[in-house]
Amino acid sequence: MDKSVTGLESAVAPIFDGAAVMIGGFGSSGIPFGLIDALLAQGATGLTVISNNAGAGETGIAKLLKAGRVARVICSYPRTPGSIWFEKRYEAGEIELEVVPQGTLAERIRAAGAGLGGFLTPTGYGTRLAEGKETRMIDGRGYVLEAPLHADFALLRAERGDKWGNLSYHATARNFNPVMAMAARHAVAEVRDLSDDPLDPEHVVTPGIFVQSVVEYEVRP
Repeated sequence: MDKSVTGLESAVAPIFDGAAVMIGGFGSSGIPFGLIDALLAQGATGLTVISNNAGAGETGIAKLLKAGRVARVICSYPRTPGSIWFEKRYEAGEIELEVVPQGTLAERIRAAGAGLGGFLTPTGYGTRLAEGKETRMIDGRGYVLEAPLHADFALLRAERGDKWGNLSYHATARNFNPVMAMAARHAVAEVRDLSDDPLDPEHVVTPGIFVQSVVEYEVRP
């Protein structure tokens, strides 16, 4: 039952070339910077990154893009202030992009974690985002059938965790992290505080059943 590992390097060791990796965070909040740096050092390449945005500046996901480790990005905001490395890779034809509206992205991930076969949403109906997808009319309104979005791995950032993998989050740093934990086959969490005692069940947001390994990384970006 002890899911704690001794270092970031051990936590990301199972990630293989070509893996689909969900990375939590919204803006600069709740991003697992330690795990991303460890993945960069680990060397996996040809990755599909699933996240809210495609990174900014020279930190986080942008480091993976700069190093040429990412083959495809699935996100809502590929262009944000300072997202120079995504733009460079994309303009050079070195990376593929799938744009997903933010609410649809969150629900596709949640659907994967909940074991659903998909869902109908009016978002994107009648636009290029609906091309190649099944559509339906319900009560006179058009809907798009969206598929669940799974991943091989999820890299998460939490405020507190215990050795059983239970997690709690700091305010808005919660964002995509809980649903990504559910949608990935192997979820890895970095936590500011790793407790030897079980977290109070009333404070647990992500149950340990969804987490395969947890590592302490005290720095909060």
